Amino acid sequence: MGVNIQFSQSYCWLNSWILANVIQLAVQDFCERFVDYRIDPGRRLQDQMLMAARCGVANIAEGSARHSTSIETEMRLLDVARASFDELQGDIFNFLLRRKAEIWAIGNPSREAIWKMTLDTPEYSNSYLHDAALHILAQKGKFDPWLDSDNPEIAANALLILCLRENKMLQSQIQSRLDSFKLTGGFAENMTVERLEARKEQAAGAGAPACPLCGKPMLKRMQKKGTHQGREFWGCSDYPRCNGTRPL
Repeated sequence: MGVNIQFSQSYCWLNSWILANVIQLAVQDFCERFVDYRIDPGRRLQDQMLMAARCGVANIAEGSARHSTSIETEMRLLDVARASFDELQGDIFNFLLRRKAEIWAIGNPSREAIWKMTLDTPEYSNSYLHDAALHILAQKGKFDPWLDSDNPEIAANALLILCLRENKMLQSQIQSRLDSFKLTGGFAENMTVERLEARKEQAAGAGAPACPLCGKPMLKRMQKKGTHQGREFWGCSDYPRCNGTRPL
């Protein structure tokens, strides 16, 4: 426990961020090849798809970078990323509906292959951005047989499955952060622990009296309410587990 300020770009090691980048690259290519003026004369659909993919990547990065200082903010941004991929999934779904195209069902060989494809574990050197770029491209290469297809229905279905996978990853990541918060607390709680520990050390070094109940060093406190509001007193440094007090 305690405050631990982590490396702010640790998201480079997250599979959710890596797959999100794969999706963003695939969406950029898909829009360039298949979302043309005939189905999107105002370029609104293309802009929305590109921005949804970009926002997904950006919010995973921003949320994970806030992990050390605000788990609540991290979870909110991860949920925004999940919503972005939901929006992108909806646009791709509509693209297939407009073409009256088949949407792969569970059991379809291509769907199952994309769903079960494993991502490699990142192995980065000190040049982690350089290595991350190579890693993302290598992972995208696993899905390229479908993403690079000249058949827009195959490419769209592949993107649909990747969005579903990304959504499931983010859901698990949010749940993991919640479980971690329950065990260790967040930044504010741990800052309070650090402050109390520092005050205990100061009290011990300053020769503060020992608690009459548990023997631990005491801290100067102030009565916050009641007839003696504002009056200082000695309180046990192990409060609230110990309620020992002494008059100042």
